[in-house]
Amino acid sequence: MTAAETARNRAAFDRFHDATNSGSYDVIEKMIDEVVAPDAVFHAPVPMEASGPQALKQVWTVLLRAFPDLRVTAEDVLADGDKIVCRNTVTGTHGGEYRGMPATGKPVSYGEIFILRFAGGRVAEIWGVVDVLTQLRQLGALAA
Repeated sequence: MTAAETARNRAAFDRFHDATNSGSYDVIEKMIDEVVAPDAVFHAPVPMEASGPQALKQVWTVLLRAFPDLRVTAEDVLADGDKIVCRNTVTGTHGGEYRGMPATGKPVSYGEIFILRFAGGRVAEIWGVVDVLTQLRQLGALAA
């Protein structure tokens, strides 16, 4: 992979990351359509039957409904060849239904790590690890 291809992948990642912090599902959906390949594989423990871009869109539908002020802060972003790894801190206020829980108004802050593999300038695979345990404890769904 050339330095130019790595830079192109990083630019696509940055555009996507900026969209996720827009608070607008329409902006995020448009960016998913532009940046994520139609046959992308999404390796993450998400409770849904969709795959690829549709799975990612469903994830964002759930997240923005539950946490309308959701912010994703990239703490570390590493780009190497066709992969980008990002370690994020996610914050928001529980303002809507989430995992069967009605809104609590409680703030959340949790970590996540994603690895994205690019092919042809688009995301071809995503691996994700999200600290759902911390998230659910902060919402009062699990004992601390």
